[in-house]
Amino acid sequence: MVVLNKIYTRTGDDGTTALESGERRAKHDLRVAAYGTVDEINATLGLVRLHLADTELDETVMRIQNDLFDLGADLATPETEEPPAYEPLRITDEQVKKLEAEIDRFNADIKPLRSFVLPGGTAAAAHLHLSRTIARRAERLMSELAGHEKVNGAALRYMNRLSDFLFVAARWVNVQGAGDVLWVPGKNR
Repeated sequence: MVVLNKIYTRTGDDGTTALESGERRAKHDLRVAAYGTVDEINATLGLVRLHLADTELDETVMRIQNDLFDLGADLATPETEEPPAYEPLRITDEQVKKLEAEIDRFNADIKPLRSFVLPGGTAAAAHLHLSRTIARRAERLMSELAGHEKVNGAALRYMNRLSDFLFVAARWVNVQGAGDVLWVPGKNR
């Protein structure tokens, strides 16, 4: 159980932050940037949920927000040669499969695309597209991190599926794709 009695600690005043293990890293460290970007996605999904009240998508997005905290914990706990004193929280393949099932579920209601989609349409869709682009950034950071340190493969897969889910969800809230704003190549030449 997490208990936060005091919000400021002054321990980060030197430009460092603690990982789950207690190890200090620079706040601009690639691992810190990766889980910070995951937190950014989560915050934008909070905005999305303001527009999803009483929809079947709202419950799914809330579950994803919880998964994103799991993902942040996963990234904040580097895998080491020496086993930790506790079982670290890791994203699992089961979470990836559940996200894939949600993609399939919502995509079944959408007409196939005939053009690229411009971010927009409804307010919910616009916020979902914003979340999608941040998810892609997080995925790039995680991929870069994986080139330097071990990263849970399921976490990488989850982030890749998340951006796909967010794209499908944006189309779904745009009246199952009918309200999508389509790209018209060369329209303004």
